[in-house]
Amino acid sequence: MSTQQRIIFFISDSTGITVEKLGRSLLSQFPDIDFQRISLRYVDSVDKVAKAREEIEAAAKNSGKPPIVLSSLAQPALREALKTDAAVVLDVFGTFLDLLEVPLQQKASHAAGHAHRVAEPGAYMARMDAVNYALRYDDGLGGPNYGRADVILLGVSRSGKTPVCLYLAMQYGLFAANYPLVDDDLQTTSLPSVLQPFRTKLFGLTIEPQRLQKIRARRYSGRDYADLGQCRREVARAEALFAANQLPVLDTTVVSVEEIATQILAQMQMNP
Repeated sequence: MSTQQRIIFFISDSTGITVEKLGRSLLSQFPDIDFQRISLRYVDSVDKVAKAREEIEAAAKNSGKPPIVLSSLAQPALREALKTDAAVVLDVFGTFLDLLEVPLQQKASHAAGHAHRVAEPGAYMARMDAVNYALRYDDGLGGPNYGRADVILLGVSRSGKTPVCLYLAMQYGLFAANYPLVDDDLQTTSLPSVLQPFRTKLFGLTIEPQRLQKIRARRYSGRDYADLGQCRREVARAEALFAANQLPVLDTTVVSVEEIATQILAQMQMNP
């Protein structure tokens, strides 16, 4: 049976981050459909909405199927102007703002882009400090500065430590460092001495060896580093170290950075 193909438009009067993230979550529930995603950002005037509607209607004509449109336009006039019989238009803001106005007893501002503005400069600067920390103390460079960390990720090279640290910093303002387990560390199940004072902050990341081998082969073609046998040995020894020290562990093989981060928060009972 051939895979069904559908066109989906993400329409936003700002960055499109909100509607695209929601859209990805919704579309993940339909794995048998091949979605062609089209993002139209900063659609913040009637003229721009008219052009977007023309593109949507042209896509409907060419494909023979009504496109799906997810819209996060804040202004009612723009939302109204986007409506067309040629597509299935799902109005994200209109649906929820109208429902919220009643219990909150207040009209929504209908201002574009509020979700991604710097509402609290102090919180923004704290988040930037966390990002700088994650970058500065990446790949085992924390040393005496691990004391400032909220969480320290352990794992073999290319198990996902760096992107998760940066996500935790950017999204939650957490000070996240990481430590790569190298051959010397993996000769024993004891924690590296530099990490022993911070046992309660440690979180282990593991990964299937086959997946690790593919990632390493793309990054660096050195024979030993990307050898499947080497990957298997490193992963097995890292998992033994995690078990011996009763560290929380997460398998990153098929899990997104966002989900890894939220599972770390949940398992470590952190509420940033």
